[in-house]
Amino acid sequence: MSFAKVSSAQTSLLKAHIVGVEVDLSNGLHAFSVVGLPDKAVAESKDRVSAAIKNTGFKSPKKKNQKVVVALAPADIKKEGPSFDLAIALAYLLAAKEIFFNPKGKLFLGELSLDGELRPVPGVLPLVEEARKRGFAEVYVPTENVREAALIGNIDVFAVNTLKEILGHLNTKTIDENKHIQKVILEPVPATDIVPSVYSSSVDFGDIKGQNDAKRGLLIAAAGGHNVALYGPPGTGKTMLAKAFASILPPLSFDEILEVTSIHSVAGLLKEDLVTEPPIRSPHHTSSYVSLVGGGSIPKPGEITLAHRGVLFLDEFPEFDKRVIETLRQPLEDRVVSVTRARGSAKFPAHFILIAAMNPCPCGNHGSKGKECICSPINIQRYERKLSGPIVDRIDMWIEVPPISHALLSDTENDKPESDEIRKQVMNIRHTQGLRFKKHGIDIKTNSEIRGKDVLNLANLTPKAKEVLNFSAQKHDLSARAYHRVVRLARTIADIEKSEPVTDGHILEALQYRPKKKDL
Repeated sequence: MSFAKVSSAQTSLLKAHIVGVEVDLSNGLHAFSVVGLPDKAVAESKDRVSAAIKNTGFKSPKKKNQKVVVALAPADIKKEGPSFDLAIALAYLLAAKEIFFNPKGKLFLGELSLDGELRPVPGVLPLVEEARKRGFAEVYVPTENVREAALIGNIDVFAVNTLKEILGHLNTKTIDENKHIQKVILEPVPATDIVPSVYSSSVDFGDIKGQNDAKRGLLIAAAGGHNVALYGPPGTGKTMLAKAFASILPPLSFDEILEVTSIHSVAGLLKEDLVTEPPIRSPHHTSSYVSLVGGGSIPKPGEITLAHRGVLFLDEFPEFDKRVIETLRQPLEDRVVSVTRARGSAKFPAHFILIAAMNPCPCGNHGSKGKECICSPINIQRYERKLSGPIVDRIDMWIEVPPISHALLSDTENDKPESDEIRKQVMNIRHTQGLRFKKHGIDIKTNSEIRGKDVLNLANLTPKAKEVLNFSAQKHDLSARAYHRVVRLARTIADIEKSEPVTDGHILEALQYRPKKKDL
């Protein structure tokens, strides 16, 4: 009978792929098949599409003596999800000559309900970006997805509520031939204006009593993007410090907002229109390996990737499964996580600041004054061995959070917000770093990202600082990785002090944050 082709798209891992939706109609025994490696949701689209077309006023594709074949190309990519519904419906109506329009340069996304309404689909942002790169001029998305889609410039984005509405806009067949379709003129939506925002933490730095050393350490961590481990007895404020840390991070840049929003959109976790603040992920220590690292038969991003450009807070760090802890080696070093499964492999971005909190032992009282530790020596050893040397080496700062006096807890005279001022300081320090990197032609943002071969050149160590560094490295038997991490940390400390050269004082403070034997 007839043939038609329109364009849709889907995400596979975190990449977007344009998918051609082809429909062929022929005479014969009734059949309606979808080919091209469809999953269950795609295969079921024939029932959703048939009902939506019928309830929009057209004849149902499920009629006698008609064979319908829907092909999703390329055929070697697994097709997942309901985002092809709208494209399938339009391709069928074109093939059946119920409507006329030119599908060239147009991309269609959306799930259809049985009455023809359009429902939102995940991953719209990277799909629209791919459509723009591939030269499409127009993209049609459900209304709930439109603000996300309109982040991408140089392509017209249209918001669609129902199948009938888009048919009224696209159809060029005369009204007399389609009396049940009213002419509709859809206008492209304006580009989405985004205002970067800071994380709306419920805990301000000013809410935390005492712990000035820990606050100083977290300032350094935020300014340079360094990983931190907070250790001390229960109830000393480790979790509060981690929550407050989020409030001193700078807002995301426009490019980072696009990047983070794309990840959360593909994962189906985009609760708001956009992710405009650094993401904070805090999985429970009983979380599975796959939920943190990512994976599944078809690899999906996990908590490590969802924390990209933000913070991954792991409370009760040694209580996590050892396999999970060891998997942090690659993202802490390379800022990506590789997931390989039988059906495919993927590299997911994982550029985050790690905040780990831990007690000195399972009961938390080991080494505490006035409190008795009830853990056996073997349990303490087992607890300590959860953290291997390579993991310890990759954490830049080990900060003790000791108990504070009750008198300090009851002091309310000095209560005042601190996070806003600290965040401004962090932003100024990062600006200083950015100017330095730009001067040397290096495309990074924080000191923690400096490559090994550039560390000493960018650090600008004084002769005395080099002497102290080398002496201490030999005395404490620092690995090459730890050596460079000390230099990066000292560079951040110098930036906080507004010092261009790194002095021996900066080196000594950075060395204080290396782990001691008693800490582990």
